[in-house]
Amino acid sequence: MPARVSLVASGLSVPWGLAFLPDGSALVSERNSALIKRVTAEGRVTTVGQVPGVVPEGEGGLLGIAVAPTFGQDRWVYAYFSAAEDNRIVRMRYAGDDLGEPQVVLDGIPRSSIHNGGRLRFGPDGMLYAGTGDAADGENAADRDSLGGKILRIAPDGSVPEDNPFGTPVWSYGHRNVQGLAFDADGRLWASEFGQETWDELNLIERGADYGWPAAEGRAGIDGLVDPVRQWSPAVASPSGVTWIRDTVLMGALRGSRLWAIPVPGGEAAEPMDFLSGKYGRLRTVEVAPDGSLWVTTSNTDGYGDPRPGDDRILRVTLRPAG
Repeated sequence: MPARVSLVASGLSVPWGLAFLPDGSALVSERNSALIKRVTAEGRVTTVGQVPGVVPEGEGGLLGIAVAPTFGQDRWVYAYFSAAEDNRIVRMRYAGDDLGEPQVVLDGIPRSSIHNGGRLRFGPDGMLYAGTGDAADGENAADRDSLGGKILRIAPDGSVPEDNPFGTPVWSYGHRNVQGLAFDADGRLWASEFGQETWDELNLIERGADYGWPAAEGRAGIDGLVDPVRQWSPAVASPSGVTWIRDTVLMGALRGSRLWAIPVPGGEAAEPMDFLSGKYGRLRTVEVAPDGSLWVTTSNTDGYGDPRPGDDRILRVTLRPAG
């Protein structure tokens, strides 16, 4: 799959979220330091701010980051983080390499030392989607009144869109710990999810659907529950960030220490292929850069990995042209 892997930047500390700015540089969130750093295509790293109120604990801290599609007009950058009592989503104005004061757009997402979710992604509809975790309580995922164990959909100002299925931020439910969100060219939403001990999942998300947790893990064939389109054992997956390019979902694997490529032509998931297996350790976030390459972050300093010289890093993966 990759034609070449090169280094963009090194010496980062638990990079979690990554989102590109219109100028081709990226904002990167560090989970434990609560810092947001700007990384240029040439690998120059500068700190643009520290998000106040972040309380790192276990898998919690400063997690996902998203740049508003209207950034050129309003300069909004969004972040998902663990505060003292909950997980929350804030937005900050970014100008002149400085972050403004955060404004809370959604709070009350259950938090724990594990299963905090955290991924953010703007959809083609201009709405903000967030993947959350069950905060180590599976009943949160099944409870439509809880924001835990869900995919949430809100307007950029935090209000609930009128066409949400339940009149709340909840878009889908029954998720254990959503880690990656990606839209394909036809507007379909794909999500990666940590299983418990048996099956990790790639799901195709439907409005208002129940994805089964805690009643099911992986494909269960239970009426009323949506099965994953693909599943893996945690040993080769523990999936994290996902992105989409060329009719293919690319998915980083933490414990599996590889990059998965899942062809999804027409919305049907074909046989997955893996590459970079074991070469760079745990892989967390995968994003398509403006030049068409992939930026992939390692996550070897997160307490679960075996740090290598230069970790954590951002890698540039250049894909072979089609055909």
